[in-house]
Amino acid sequence: MTALEQLRALYFNATQATIQDDFVAAIDLFKQLTAEEDREKAAVFMEGIAEMRREWSPGRPAGGGKKKNVKR
Repeated sequence: MTALEQLRALYFNATQATIQDDFVAAIDLFKQLTAEEDREKAAVFMEGIAEMRREWSPGRPAGGGKKKNVKR
């Protein structure tokens, strides 16, 4: 299995319980990619894994995080 295939598998199999380890593994796999085309494909999975990590991080505020500016 190639590094890109492993990265794809991490993305689709990530869970809230595994996301921290999956994120670390994904970075290691991304570093192995040398072809620009593979890096571009992998970027989609990396962004997805990073988003899951943000969403599932302990202590994340309910309601999506950033507050919107509301003029009063």
